[in-house]
Order: sequence, then structure tokens, then C-alpha cells
Amino acid sequence: MIANFDHNYLAPEDYLATERIAKDKHEYIRGQTYAMAGASKAHGMIIINLATLLKNRLRGSGCLVYATAMKVRLEIANSYFYPDLVVTCDSRDNQSFSEDFIRYPRLIVEVLSPTTAAFDRGDKFADYRSLETLEEYVLISQERISVDCFRRNDEGFWVLYP
Repeated sequence: MIANFDHNYLAPEDYLATERIAKDKHEYIRGQTYAMAGASKAHGMIIINLATLLKNRLRGSGCLVYATAMKVRLEIANSYFYPDLVVTCDSRDNQSFSEDFIRYPRLIVEVLSPTTAAFDRGDKFADYRSLETLEEYVLISQERISVDCFRRNDEGFWVLYP
């Protein structure tokens, strides 16, 4: 996330209409839009490799893997984010290919960059936790070998798994 280009409230439906024709991607957070930063080569390779592995592993399961260009709608948080990778296994997401966002993700992966790491670990994760179907949130460092995997346990608490 780089810059807020409008300090006026933007309704979600107006954001979606504008985003469909925009040449650059923007995330939407409670009425404000934020331009997405470009990705490094390492970032791109991590996502491509992980998406390929997950797609092969989940083949035939009914789950779909989306990388980089698919928004996730967070109704309670009034936000739309573009995770680096998202997996949905919910038939409600899989029924309509006309929607350009996912409502019921099971797994979200973010590749950390120096400019987004604090946000991805903090406010964005707090918003993602409002998604009832989300079971895992994975943060991958592109600067060193490091992966943080947060899983929602049976009591509904998020636990960091090594």
C-alpha cells in the first residue's frame, strides 16, 4: 500500500466500478482507496511457486487458488484487499465467476515487503480475522527464509505455528 489518493469517503460499489477500469490496483479500506505497490522478482517467484504447488495439491478438491489479482471482500471490516494468494473451498465463491472478489476464503497468503510488513502483520491481519471462513493466514518473508503460519483453533483463537 502506497498512497491514499482521495480523502473523501468512497462507497464500496463505486470503488468496485472504478477498480474494474483502473490500470493500477487499489485496496479499499473503510471508504478510502490505497494504490498497490509493485512487486519484486523474488515476490513474484514466491507467489508463482506457491500457487503452482497449491493448485496441484488441491486438484479435484473443489478448492480454487487465486494469485495476486483477486480481491477478498471483508464485509464486517468494510474493506477489499488483494492478497498475494487466496484459496477458497466454499461453493458460494465457486458458483459465480462473474464476481471479481472472494467472500469466503479459507487460506490467505501475503509475501512481506519492507513497506507492507507492519500493515500485513497488524491492521490487515486484524481485518482478515473478521472473516469467519478464514482458517489460515500465512506471512512469507522475501528477504530471508521465514514463514509465519497463523491458524484459527477450535476455540476461535489465532495461534502461530512454527
